[in-house]
Amino acid sequence: MAYLLDANVFIAAKNQHYGFDFCPAFWDWLAREYQAGKIFSIDKVREELREGGDDLARWVDALPTGFFLKPTTAVKRTLREVADWVINQSHYEEAARSTFLNDVDYYLVAQALAGAHVLITHEKPTNSKRRVKIPDVCRGVGVEYAAPFDMLRREKARFVLEVRS
Repeated sequence: MAYLLDANVFIAAKNQHYGFDFCPAFWDWLAREYQAGKIFSIDKVREELREGGDDLARWVDALPTGFFLKPTTAVKRTLREVADWVINQSHYEEAARSTFLNDVDYYLVAQALAGAHVLITHEKPTNSKRRVKIPDVCRGVGVEYAAPFDMLRREKARFVLEVRS
């Protein structure tokens, strides 16, 4: 099983739980899991993360280019499937549907669908008419999604302090 990470996973990790200054093991773990073929994101997330010009942007720049997937022919097909689902959800306001279809999240869900990835995000499902959320679209098109901590537990990630003598 491979995971596809939303930008908010990286941003929240940097700003809250796994700052580069006190938990480098998290970032090392992500890179290691990519090498094992288990963790990816998409090129549009890469672009978003690089805009910060901070530690996260530098970390992103140091990753192998394959970490951030580019759209394939299969993704281009699933973009249509995701768009059709969103467009046909009449409970969303038109502006909400339009915003989603012009956002990175649209491409993220399509990539997850095409690659049978579990989409990892901090977003929660909602009944909002004004915002289309990743978990709601995932449910609609049959993509599994989970929170970052669920992924860490599934993969038995361990960030253990080194023994100091």
